Amino acid sequence: MKNKISQLIDDFHERELPEPVARDTELSEVKGKADVVIGMRRAGKTWFCFQKIIQLLAAGSKKEEILYLNFEDDRLLEFTIENFQDVLDVYYGKYPEHRNTRCYFFFDEIQCIDQWEVFIRRLLDTENVQVYLTGSSSKLLSTEIATSLRGRSLPVEIFPFSFNEFLRYHELFFDGPKTFGAKTTSVLRNAAMKYLETGGFPEVQRLSTDLRIEILQGYVNSVLLKDVIERHHVSNVTVLKYLVRHIMNSSGGKFSVNKFYNTMKSMSVKCTKNSLYEYLDHLADAFVFFRVPIHTRSEKSRLVNPAKIYAIDTGLLSAMTFRNSSDYGPLLENMVFMHLCRHGYDVEYVNTKGGYETDFFARHKHTGDVELIQVCWDLTNKKTFERELRGIKSAMEELSIRSGTIVTWDDETLIDNTIHVVPVWKWLLNQDDKH
Repeated sequence: MKNKISQLIDDFHERELPEPVARDTELSEVKGKADVVIGMRRAGKTWFCFQKIIQLLAAGSKKEEILYLNFEDDRLLEFTIENFQDVLDVYYGKYPEHRNTRCYFFFDEIQCIDQWEVFIRRLLDTENVQVYLTGSSSKLLSTEIATSLRGRSLPVEIFPFSFNEFLRYHELFFDGPKTFGAKTTSVLRNAAMKYLETGGFPEVQRLSTDLRIEILQGYVNSVLLKDVIERHHVSNVTVLKYLVRHIMNSSGGKFSVNKFYNTMKSMSVKCTKNSLYEYLDHLADAFVFFRVPIHTRSEKSRLVNPAKIYAIDTGLLSAMTFRNSSDYGPLLENMVFMHLCRHGYDVEYVNTKGGYETDFFARHKHTGDVELIQVCWDLTNKKTFERELRGIKSAMEELSIRSGTIVTWDDETLIDNTIHVVPVWKWLLNQDDKH
């Protein structure tokens, strides 16, 4: 194993680093704590680490002061917790002078190694290193971390490209547009439609439609196999796939385990309600889906009312479902939800006492800022628009919130001096300016 580790270290130090598109997320370095980069597979965690490595080199660090290992490399298939000491022995054997130097260790997809947290704790306590970890599991920060590491990690979530990052990748606006004239508006509107359909996974950005769909479907299959079926020893694969397909086809809808269980029962497909709850947890843990609960102070009410479920990426939704151009409303709602997640909001949906619904009650985790947001594709359907307007007005009144936002595809106006109707391509950029 030492020979393989030595080869991997030499390979990294010899090869040229790629030049990733700059992500808007930043790492918070604190001595004695590990930066943990989490997110769905293929969302860009590794390239985000390369971005950090490039920044370290630009700041004067030597490449030999940086160690990078990817634990999904097939040469490390036999790697166990005992081999972590081999990593230190080999690295410091090559560079003994670095014992007295601040070094930077990057361990990619570390969740592949059982009991990795025991070694990381020792590394933080005994060596002069800043540690960066990545993993395709939110449990890197919760139940799978031994008690000894809690409080020793700083989480950073990496999502597929935001709209700003999407524009930067396609070399449209590197610093965001300064004005919104006819030409700029046309470019943004066109880019927003491509972003809606393509999504933000970096690898598929410049591919043909057929190839993009094939690769995105492969992402889902890979997550199901590696992060759910193998990781959690799921045996009822048929039900798991039915569950994923159902949620993909009803993104943004309320999901009831009881109803889905009865549907499976009517199809003579065997499963238990407990297993369905577990599968939902596994899929959320792997960042495929996000659950949005009802806004309430009552824990009982939260348990009784079904959560709404959104997918991590609209491109993934497009690849996994059939939809026509008149059915873009759910994609738009999903895109708005994910943007709120990226910017640090805890999100709930609102059902008022009068029975009216508002899509998002969003409270920022750090600032405490609250936003009420309704999503409506356009204002031309009078009946639909009146329903959406009634919903947000009712929520504003009941929750004593002075203003609200209706995000549309292309409409812009101000209603009653309190409700801003904003096209999504402008709203996404304005949100980026706030944070």
